[in-house]
Amino acid sequence: MKVGIIGATGYGGVELYRILSNHPHVEECILYSSSEMDVPYSNSFPHLHQLSNHILRNINVEEIKRDIQFLFLATPPGVSRDLTPKFQGSNVRIIDLSGDLRLKDRLAYEQWYKRPCVSDDILEHAVYGLSELNKEEIMNADILANPGCFPTATILGLAPVVQNKIIDVKSIIVDAKTGVSGAGRNASQTTHYSEVNENMKIYKVHEHQHVPEVEQALHSLNETAGAISFSTHLIPMTRGIMATIYASVEDSYTTEKLLDLYKSYYAESPFVRIREQDVFPSTKEVYGSNFCDIGLKLDERTGRITIVSVIDNLMKGAAGQAVQNFNLMNGYEETTGLYFAPIYP
Repeated sequence: MKVGIIGATGYGGVELYRILSNHPHVEECILYSSSEMDVPYSNSFPHLHQLSNHILRNINVEEIKRDIQFLFLATPPGVSRDLTPKFQGSNVRIIDLSGDLRLKDRLAYEQWYKRPCVSDDILEHAVYGLSELNKEEIMNADILANPGCFPTATILGLAPVVQNKIIDVKSIIVDAKTGVSGAGRNASQTTHYSEVNENMKIYKVHEHQHVPEVEQALHSLNETAGAISFSTHLIPMTRGIMATIYASVEDSYTTEKLLDLYKSYYAESPFVRIREQDVFPSTKEVYGSNFCDIGLKLDERTGRITIVSVIDNLMKGAAGQAVQNFNLMNGYEETTGLYFAPIYP
């Protein structure tokens, strides 16, 4: 089939192109941009010189409806809110990477994202695309909300113990760190080299827009789950997320028993890898891949569990997960075009 990418000049967009241009079921990627039109894609990404002869197109809704069957919105928040309704009722299926369609509570979206929400009709049809938890609904979706990067690492790290009511959900603390590419391609004082290098910053304290997304997912697994403590830090690396999660365990468990639970819970999830006892993942070990690697250990002295969950924020946290959902929505093998080893070192 022919697919389109709106927002092709961003980091998420170029990762989508990298995967989809080699996908066995994709005939052509048509690339759209609101900032650069009618110029070669390699102008934005010189590393694609001689690999891509694509010309960036203007966003014309009627042409898109005519030319493609599947549309990826790799756009900043607010863009999908305006674009998605224009394709409703057409033959174009949508995967939105922006965050506009993730929250079912309109008021929560407006509070955390500081902008008007999309219509109730769109929200009702949008399916949350974390395949490890929601595979059946994803397979039948026409509008899909691709999860955020921090929520992906956090929810996958917590899902087994939250759903099985093994932890006190009121005790959850998430200490998450991300590489600079998570802030997008446009430079700012926050992401300037001299600001980031040899530095670590906490940001959006108690205000990060991914907080309600995590809480919404955890509540769907366990109705007693509510507010969590969630902190994000910017660290001097290009890509990768590590979520270190702490929670009090409700019953008498051992690390070995908890690891067995995680391995069983994710037995049918090809992109979640559970580490052996006393082995914890690093961000480099998932770099450039669609894997989420998880390690954990129970502190029997305090009765708290420590869970370490790592992903590549541009892959499992964005483009890779979007293609995973694309595969499920089209009835392809879930791993198609994605099951490759991480880049190392």
